[in-house]
Amino acid sequence: MAITTEFLRRPLMTGAVAASSRRLAYAMTEGIGLERARLVAELGPGTGVFTDAILARLAPDARLVAVELNPVLAARLSATRRDTRLTVVQDTAADLAAVVGEPVDAVVSGLPWTVMPQDRRGHILDAVAEVLAPGGQFTTFAYLHAAWTPPARHFTAELACRFDRLERSKAVWANLPPAFVHRATQRP
Repeated sequence: MAITTEFLRRPLMTGAVAASSRRLAYAMTEGIGLERARLVAELGPGTGVFTDAILARLAPDARLVAVELNPVLAARLSATRRDTRLTVVQDTAADLAAVVGEPVDAVVSGLPWTVMPQDRRGHILDAVAEVLAPGGQFTTFAYLHAAWTPPARHFTAELACRFDRLERSKAVWANLPPAFVHRATQRP
């Protein structure tokens, strides 16, 4: 219920009415090299569904930096996860380079891309491209029903401009609403 409450309080900041499913979390973290990663960043962890999936794949000596803008969700995530590999930072994703301070192997994002202003979205995508190590992976998701809308098409085009390779997963039907995953690879 935390994500629903925060959506009602701050719909443009939260972006989702319900937490993502474990199936979507699996699709978001599959095949992006988390098992070999040294440092991973998560944008918009919300209630921690993706956080838990990332931590399940990370090596014992790896680190995860989760950047959450919403102070309530950041505090709740920090208080409910006792994994020493996790650092929760209450900040904007546009400041990712300053937050992580070094190149990352992967960025996993739950941000509501299509509801944010285009200039903010561009700044955040630039920050992601800046911090990803050569060959690094970026994953995010989009709702299937909205894939044809202008904001979603613009977002896909922005990804294609910034990354060497862009793939789209099969639909994850076991999510409300159904979604798919964008997987982008940083230029080597």
